[in-house]
Amino acid sequence: MSRYILKRLGHALLVIWGAFTLTFLLLYALPSDPVSILLAASGAMGGGAATAADRAAIAARYGLDQPLWKQYLDSLTGILHGDLGTSVSSGLPVSTELAQAIPSTLELALAGLAIGIVLGTLIAVAANLTRSRRLHRLLLTIPPLLASVPSFWLALVLMQVVCFQLGWLPSRGNGGLSHLVLPALTLGLGSSTGFAQVLARGIAQSLREPYVTELRAKGLSRWSIQVGHVLRNAFLPCLTMLGTAVGGLFAGAVITETVYSRAGVGRLLQQAVSEQDMPVVLVLVLLAATTYALVNLAVDLLYPRLDPRLRPAVVAVA
Repeated sequence: MSRYILKRLGHALLVIWGAFTLTFLLLYALPSDPVSILLAASGAMGGGAATAADRAAIAARYGLDQPLWKQYLDSLTGILHGDLGTSVSSGLPVSTELAQAIPSTLELALAGLAIGIVLGTLIAVAANLTRSRRLHRLLLTIPPLLASVPSFWLALVLMQVVCFQLGWLPSRGNGGLSHLVLPALTLGLGSSTGFAQVLARGIAQSLREPYVTELRAKGLSRWSIQVGHVLRNAFLPCLTMLGTAVGGLFAGAVITETVYSRAGVGRLLQQAVSEQDMPVVLVLVLLAATTYALVNLAVDLLYPRLDPRLRPAVVAVA
């Protein structure tokens, strides 16, 4: 088992390193001029043209006068030692900007994930509990319908109806629970689609298992069978969805935080891309890749513990 854990951990580290390397090469292949951006941010131009000495000083200060391979090694070594670099646009350490942005995005992501799981579970359970074929088909069309709706359009519609027409909730900014409801709902509706579809299929397959026939023969109700026995087994395939959901939540946070004017990682990424702030973009992509890899690693390690049937396969792989 320990060999299996080390192997999966090695795969996760390889994914993180690959994401960092590919992002670094793509960013520095873009036709941008970091020195000019740094000069404008620092006000070195003073309203006039920057001299060659100004450009050389800025390039030397940030290591931009070094060969690409040297910049790559310096950046990688710095990150391994906890130095995430300096923002081109603000001049602040990237770690400082990240520390300010992460709490808001983490709050939004957890609330959105909770809404997605609860809503997806309700749709899947209701679709398999009902005896009406028409209602069954109607409930199962909700996830693909939600998946086809662009998140920015959903956010704008919710904002227009709930905030401007009804006046129930604030439309923008960070604050208490009232500022979190609509962004989390927008994010949760999108993340519930895949979860509901996978869970609905898992419940339908589990209902055909022999143990369900035995439970029915004992007189258990449909509700007791589904919630008390079937749902637990049907949840196992949904663990795989967590890795995909994390990526979706991060991508959705960019749109959601921009529409609702929330300060967070998503909005920080949007600003960094628009301002060609390469150090910030690089760290944010690395953060997303690390989160994705760690969540998938945790899922891989949890599967054999939750489903004993997979333990022989894990031992064989190890």
